[in-house]
Amino acid sequence: MPTTETTETTETETETVKIRPRALVRASGGPRYAIALAVDALGTGLLRPFLLLYGVTVLGLSAPATGIAMTAGIVAGLVCMPLVGRWLDRGARSAVVAASMLVRVVGVALLLATPAGHVGQFAAAALFLGIGNQAWPTAHSALVATIAHGRQRDAALAAGRALRNAGLGVGALIATASLAGGADALRALAAVTGLAYLTAAALAGSVRLRTRPAVSAEGGADGPAPRMPALLAANVVYVFCLNVPEIALPLVLVTQLHASPVWSAAIFVANTVLVVTLQVPVTVLLSRYSRRTVLAGSGVVLAVSYVGFLAATSLGHGWAAPAVAAVSVLCTIGEIIYAGSATALVTAMAPAQVMGRTLARFGLSTGFGLAVSPAVITALAPHGATALWGSLAAATLVSSAAVAKEKEAAVAGEKEKENEMEEKRRR
Repeated sequence: MPTTETTETTETETETVKIRPRALVRASGGPRYAIALAVDALGTGLLRPFLLLYGVTVLGLSAPATGIAMTAGIVAGLVCMPLVGRWLDRGARSAVVAASMLVRVVGVALLLATPAGHVGQFAAAALFLGIGNQAWPTAHSALVATIAHGRQRDAALAAGRALRNAGLGVGALIATASLAGGADALRALAAVTGLAYLTAAALAGSVRLRTRPAVSAEGGADGPAPRMPALLAANVVYVFCLNVPEIALPLVLVTQLHASPVWSAAIFVANTVLVVTLQVPVTVLLSRYSRRTVLAGSGVVLAVSYVGFLAATSLGHGWAAPAVAAVSVLCTIGEIIYAGSATALVTAMAPAQVMGRTLARFGLSTGFGLAVSPAVITALAPHGATALWGSLAAATLVSSAAVAKEKEAAVAGEKEKENEMEEKRRR
């Protein structure tokens, strides 16, 4: 694929796009890259949901020690994000994506080589897996932003997320069916995951996409990334929605409502199916509105769903579980709107010469939110439904308002700059 020059888009674009599968594939990196995404997601689905189980079952570690090691790996992986951003701003694209996959191959190899009872080596494996998992979304978004522009870019980002969720879901289903094999099955799943990462890295690297470092208006190839304080802070809260189907709802349904685990499984499957089928159509449908307006609106939808969970859990045990499942559909719609607008907004706001660092800062806020949300959710849940869902709803509404308010501040700043430039012209 030829070297591509990046161009800047603006967040005020409101044109709509049509869903054309071939055009989406091209905008997303081409057929080989799409296959790489699918293989990578399939491998991730085979292992990531069962990494805790691997530590406990195969390595004989205690659940707390395994959990701490995994959390440490995730948090330590965030440290690499500034380096990833600078590497991207030097023009690398497919090489960074491939590297994020290869580093997870190292993690899987360490995992397979870890003797029973060695928590330190397990933590090292979790670290490399964490680095790859944190770096991949930023690298992927930068690659798509190099190829596609405007609303076509938004649709391509949405298509990538839908494809990844499909691969994760299929991988998790295969892994679940294989768990009856015990420790040997988990080892085999880890080995297949490593091969999948290696294959995906080779495919992504073969795309050979990079771009010349963009030059700023002042003539330099460097510059500060947009600050976006409200957006980054709000994103930490928004991203809690991604852990609601996996952590909050199973915790509430099983431990508080004493419902069958089947409800939790059904909600997770429904969430995956809805994301796969609706992510692109919903993103395209909402492309007639500004990205920031859509992102602020997603916060409102999520907050309403949290209030819905609060109301659902107050029903009798016979009605509570079905009501929670019904409200989870609204929560998933909010997640889809958020996911389709957040990264798209960041790529539209970022000047081309600092696209990598801007996406890396956004990735840091996402990673931090994903890292702390399980602890926050599990800490709030024992204090009752109001403490959990009321807090999430209030925090999300505040975040939505902050995103909308930042838009007003940005518009005022632009007007002030225009006035200054006009004044200079008159002089």
